[in-house]
Amino acid sequence: MTDPIRAFLESQGFLVLDGGLATELEALGCDLNDPLWSARALLGDREAVRTAHRRFLEAGADCIATATYQATFEGFAARGLDARETARLLRAAVEVAVSARDDFLSDLSMPGGRLRPLVAASVGPYGAFLADGSEYRGDYGLSAAELYDFHAPRWEVLAETEADLLACETTPSLEETQAYCRLAAVAHRPTWISFQCRDGAHLADGTPLETAVSLCDEEPHVVAVGVNCTDPGFTASLIGAARRATPKPILVYPNSGETWDPGAKRWTGSASPVDWARRAAEWRSAGADGIGGCCRVGPAEITAIREGTVSSQPAVTPER
Repeated sequence: MTDPIRAFLESQGFLVLDGGLATELEALGCDLNDPLWSARALLGDREAVRTAHRRFLEAGADCIATATYQATFEGFAARGLDARETARLLRAAVEVAVSARDDFLSDLSMPGGRLRPLVAASVGPYGAFLADGSEYRGDYGLSAAELYDFHAPRWEVLAETEADLLACETTPSLEETQAYCRLAAVAHRPTWISFQCRDGAHLADGTPLETAVSLCDEEPHVVAVGVNCTDPGFTASLIGAARRATPKPILVYPNSGETWDPGAKRWTGSASPVDWARRAAEWRSAGADGIGGCCRVGPAEITAIREGTVSSQPAVTPER
């Protein structure tokens, strides 16, 4: 198994992730007020998905995540799509991201260019399918075996695509972590698992982050761990907790600090005042290997993150 993240860390010392795909799709005029959320765009506006990917690449992202976070067999079945049609949409989502990446590289005019950006096939939690905000609680009441069975059909399709790796995002519980580790082992595909945390030390379900990360550390196909869609104020503490449990790369991509109201279907509260360049430098110093953004974080913030990440790199002294 090839670890695609390792090449970035060895070459440039860091990985810049993209921002909130759904946020950018809404900025492009897409109506995502739907149980399918960002996956709705796969049904009728793939060009908007391609444009959103391209904007994040131009902003400095080294990795873009596909529009499959909320794309499930069960979700599309509710729209009348059969299993074959759903599999086709999952593959199409990866193809759109790959084509956006390849077009970006072909248009790149910088001498030497950037490293070839990665495409991560996004896997959202069971709570994303429920579309009731339970990914921020982790209280599904399902076992790890039941969650494995739910995720397996989508995983099988995505593992056979051109995606460089799979990204399990907003993971709120230990049971879902166990299911993902087993899926990664069965598929023999590089995977990252990123957690939704309710404070600076615990997953949404109350599990200590160190416990969940330790489980990931034991599975060789899990090549990185992360924290996403969490208040940026918790990020530094969470980096420390993750680092105590694993030497693997740590990826952090917090949201804006606002809170999702599943009943009203909107973000509430005020965004945290974040100097993204400064925070990126701080998170790098704290031990993060990859930095990006999640909901309510757009291309401008990704550009600032890249600037902060680059500025925080230690100087390299040539060998004499």
